[in-house]
Amino acid sequence: MSDSELRTTIDALIDKEGLPQNYAATVEQTILPLIEHIVSLRNAKNRTVVVGIHGAQGTGKSTLALFLTRLLCDHWQYPTASFSLDDLYLTRAERRALSEQVHPLFKTRGVPGTHDLELGTRVVDQLRTAGSGDHTRIPAFDKSRDDRVPRSEWPVFEGRAEIVLIEGWCLGALPEDDQALAAPLNTLEAEEDPFGIWRRYVNQCLKGKYQAFFAELDSLIMLKAPSMSRVLEWRTLQEHKLAEKTGCAPNEGASAPAAEDLRIMSDQEVARFIMHYERVTRSCLKELPSRADVLIEVSDDHSLSRPVFRTQS
Repeated sequence: MSDSELRTTIDALIDKEGLPQNYAATVEQTILPLIEHIVSLRNAKNRTVVVGIHGAQGTGKSTLALFLTRLLCDHWQYPTASFSLDDLYLTRAERRALSEQVHPLFKTRGVPGTHDLELGTRVVDQLRTAGSGDHTRIPAFDKSRDDRVPRSEWPVFEGRAEIVLIEGWCLGALPEDDQALAAPLNTLEAEEDPFGIWRRYVNQCLKGKYQAFFAELDSLIMLKAPSMSRVLEWRTLQEHKLAEKTGCAPNEGASAPAAEDLRIMSDQEVARFIMHYERVTRSCLKELPSRADVLIEVSDDHSLSRPVFRTQS
């Protein structure tokens, strides 16, 4: 691996993703040390390792996972598969059924209880055990349509993965004490979940199968947002970019040609949407930094700090 070839790949990714040129400095101070950490972990375990990337909405999880995947595959020669916890969302029909059976708020994707973790576990197991000629389909979710992509269109990973990257906003989250659920945290909880049925179900899910799924992680990286207000700002920006990408303005999806049934949110809808995530996000911002194997601070301008590696006991 030559430095010039590595730089060419980095520059191409920066250009393709529309990132500022100074992201090259982020690669140097943040991403390359992470690669060293992941490679060292893989060699120490001498098996496929599963690395989680936690971060609230808009912290740059997807971009980080993209750079790690490409560089590990192309320049370190470690076959690396990656997907998001978001790609495991239940289908729209499944969430509608859950909303009818448990609580109407489960129609909205996002919180624990709205993911198909069994699917995620099967995919990770297949990636770990695949032979050289085997193919593993990686789940995909289309947020503009608020539904899972048909299986026939999922990306395919060939062979066995040496490294599996999973990124997600609630990855590694712990359940709250039941007493903490009594008082509503925001207007969504106060007005639409006055008896706490929704948030208690979310917490119960987080106690059970989510902890089992998180236990499969060999290392957890946390991108720590500076505040909850920044999370709202960044998630709103994400929706604006999604609207630009699809060519569809908020609430106009149904009439847009060749963009049937798109689900682009207005700023007001994003604010309500974020309230679904607020309780778990605030809890993670408070307690996860002390548990994460790697902590990366995300500043107000989206720049990433140098990684801080937790000393293993």
